[in-house]
Amino acid sequence: MTRARPPYLPGLFYHFYNRGHGRANIFKEDENYLFVIRKIKEYTKSLNLSMIAYCLMPNHYHFLVRQDGDSPAGLLMQRVFNSYSKAYNKWYDHHGTLFESPYQVKRIEKDTHLLHLCRYIHGNPQKDGLVQNLAEWPYSNYLEWLGDRNGSLVDMDFVRDHFTSGSAYCTFVQEGLLISTHEDL
Repeated sequence: MTRARPPYLPGLFYHFYNRGHGRANIFKEDENYLFVIRKIKEYTKSLNLSMIAYCLMPNHYHFLVRQDGDSPAGLLMQRVFNSYSKAYNKWYDHHGTLFESPYQVKRIEKDTHLLHLCRYIHGNPQKDGLVQNLAEWPYSNYLEWLGDRNGSLVDMDFVRDHFTSGSAYCTFVQEGLLISTHEDL
C-alpha cells in the first residue's frame, strides 16, 4: 500500500525513493544514469528545489530535496521519471511498468535525521558491494560533498553548515557504514 503523500511546503526537506519492478535494474548503462542526472538538473532549477543528497543505484534511487519555492517537490519525481520511463521504454523496447510502485516520499523534520539520511544515501554503493570506495561511484553527489567534484546538484551551503570539511563528512559516512543496525530511513 502506498503511503499518503505529505503536504509539500517551502523550506521543508523530502526523501524520495523507489526501485525497479520486481527489484529489476532501472539503469542498465551509463547513458541511463546521465539522462536522469540531466533531467534532475533541469527540473530542480525550474521548480526551485535544492538537491541535498542523491544516489542512483542500478535498481533504485534516493533523493533528499529541499523545496525552496511554491512548486511541490513531488513534481520533480513526476517529471524526471515520466520522461525517463518513456525514454527507457523506447531504448529497450520495454512494455509494462518500470517501477515497483509510485515513488515513495517522507518529509524529514529533524536535523539529525537529515544528516543520517545523507550518509545513508551516499553509503548505498559501498553497502551494496558495488564499490570498495564511495569515491568510485559517479552517480551520486558524494564527491561534491567532499569537494572532489564541482557539480551543480548540491547545496554547498547546507554541506558547509553541517560539516567543517569533506574529510569530516567522509568520516561520518564511513562510521555510518560500520553501524550494524540500519534504521528505516
